[in-house]
Amino acid sequence: MNSEPLNLPPFAQGVFTLPPNDQSPPRLLGSKCSSCNECFFPPTAYCRKCLEPTAEADLGSEGVLYSCTVIRTKAPLGLPTPYAVGYVDLAVSSLRIFFLLDPDEIETFKPGLAVRLAVKPLGVDQQGSPCLRPFFTPKG
Repeated sequence: MNSEPLNLPPFAQGVFTLPPNDQSPPRLLGSKCSSCNECFFPPTAYCRKCLEPTAEADLGSEGVLYSCTVIRTKAPLGLPTPYAVGYVDLAVSSLRIFFLLDPDEIETFKPGLAVRLAVKPLGVDQQGSPCLRPFFTPKG
């Protein structure tokens, strides 16, 4: 994490953890089916594979960048322009998720790069209020 204040609300509830006092890194929250072990992000109440109920699952905070792109048009939700997005293969599950990438590192992203989850005040929520937003940044 960084030294910016983290007293803002998250952009959405139940998507990531925000440990108090930077004692541990933030982690993605998803769901896992106890019947077929399929994982999902964002969390879902029922398995998309077998339709059984799911439980909350810790999806970790690290992965490898599969692909990415930089978008140079006006960004939504008050995000900085340009901004980067990409697919990240999570380390603790078989999930490949589409996610925001660190706006301060857009020129360093390339496939195969090890990344970690970070959280900071970034953009606004659906109501236009400043919020905390998770993104992946180079691990290191």
